[in-house]
Parts: sequence; C-alpha cells; structure tokens
Amino acid sequence: MRALTPLCWQLLLLSTLVYCSLGQGGASLSVSPDRSQFFLLESVSLSCEVQGTSAGWRVKRNTVSGERSDCGRKWGKQQGSSCNVSLIPSDSGVYWCESESGEHSNAVNITVHDGAVILESPALPVTEGDSVTLRCRYLGTPSDLTADFYKDGSLIRTETTGEMTIPAVSKSDEGLYKCTNSKGESPESWMTVTATRPPTPSFSPPTSLLSSPLLLPLSVSGLVAALSISLIILLVLFCKRNKDIEDEPRDVTYADVRIIQDPEPRRRREKSTDRVDSAVKTVVLYKTPTYSHV
Repeated sequence: MRALTPLCWQLLLLSTLVYCSLGQGGASLSVSPDRSQFFLLESVSLSCEVQGTSAGWRVKRNTVSGERSDCGRKWGKQQGSSCNVSLIPSDSGVYWCESESGEHSNAVNITVHDGAVILESPALPVTEGDSVTLRCRYLGTPSDLTADFYKDGSLIRTETTGEMTIPAVSKSDEGLYKCTNSKGESPESWMTVTATRPPTPSFSPPTSLLSSPLLLPLSVSGLVAALSISLIILLVLFCKRNKDIEDEPRDVTYADVRIIQDPEPRRRREKSTDRVDSAVKTVVLYKTPTYSHV
C-alpha cells in the first residue's frame, strides 16, 4: 500500500478523533416517578441514561446538610447505572450522574416532605408547547381536595379537582410553584421550561417515540457519526488518488528538455565559410578590370 502524505494523515486523524468523541456521549439523569416532591418513605428510581455505554457512571448527590456521596455507600441501592432510594427527609438535595473521568449529567432537585401535602410537579425540564399538569396531593383520603396554586408567591388558580393543567407551556410559565389545601401547604419546587423542539420531518418516527428526552440527541449524534464516517472514506479516496497521480509518468514537454549545443560543428562551419569567402574574393580580384589593361 502506498504511503499517504503527512497532510492526509493529519486530516484522517482529525476526522477519526471527531468520530470517536461521539462515542463518549453525555449522560442524562432520569427520575421515576418524574416529580420533585415525595412523601416520607416513598421510593424513587434514579437512572443514568447514557449515549453509548453506561459503564462507569454512578448516581451522586449533595444533600441539604452538605453531604456529598455516591449511591450505595450510605444511601440507596446501586443496580448498574441506576439507584433505588426509599426516601427520608435527610435525602432531600441535588442528584446527578457522574462518570469515572469526572463528566456530569443534568442535576435534579428532590425534596422529601414529612408533612401531609406535596406538589407533584415535573422534576425534569418540560418543553415549550407540551401539556403540563400540577397536582396538589394529600397524603390521606381523599387525595384530590380543592387546592390553590401559587407561582412565585402569587395565587394563579383555584381548582376543585386538586390539579391544574397548562395546555401549552411557555417560557413565561417557568418559575417556583407550590399549593395549599384544607390539610396543609406543600414545599416549593422550580419548574424549568426549555425551548421548542425543531419541526418533525415527514420521515420521523411515531409521535409516541418523540416523547423520549434522549431521542433528539441520539438522532443528532447518529447523523454526525454518519457524516464523520463519510468524511473519513472521502479523505482516504482523495489521498489515494493524489498519490496515484504523483506516481504516474508525465508527458515530456519542451520545458523538461535541456538543449546542449555542440560547439565543434559550429567551428567547422565557420572555417568552411572563411575558405569560401577567400576563394570568392580571389576570383573577384582577378576578374576586376584595371587601367593597365585598358
């Protein structure tokens, strides 16, 4: 196989690094059930959803008391890249996924309430245009009491069913929410609203699949990976073609030929010319009339 030029090797190395970096991917922390507030002794499952392999990723937390630790040491039960926790008030805090190399996922704030009322609001960010339902839940029976809902400290709605639905959430709906009913008041939780998803192409998968939060990143990564592989193949073909062109014999042109004049024939021609000129001059001399002849 012919050797590639240094420039080709550099381009191929750069393309390979771009492609390999796609395999690293990022991680996303998912919460099941998807809410930020829980009653005492309720269970929650925290999972690290990774683009590629999930090996080496663990769920970590920083509690309100300032304790930072991994799942499975002093709290929770680690199962692969997931962590199951039976919650107590000291479990309130910030949770995230972290790799062995120090990469981080998104963070989720979880509150464990030992009172009688909580607000069921999404722990993960919601997308503009989606329908979002907030529930003011009572620990006893019935759980769906008439509730007042507050945003950033101001009353926004009273619902007899105990739940409030926002049909198409927008960025203006982002904020700090809580609820109250006849049995008590819930803690406050922040609801994050992200930008609108791009328009769905005609060849997209069914709508039920689009609800997955990792579908869009995976689709983008797949597209970039395909482009990177195509770039590597094109670079190999381009470099091979240039090498073949360099190895092909070129047509000889006038510029490639150095003309060397032999001085010896030139001197012989000059001597021959001198003899002819001398003979001509002699004939002319004898043929020229003079006064003595006259």
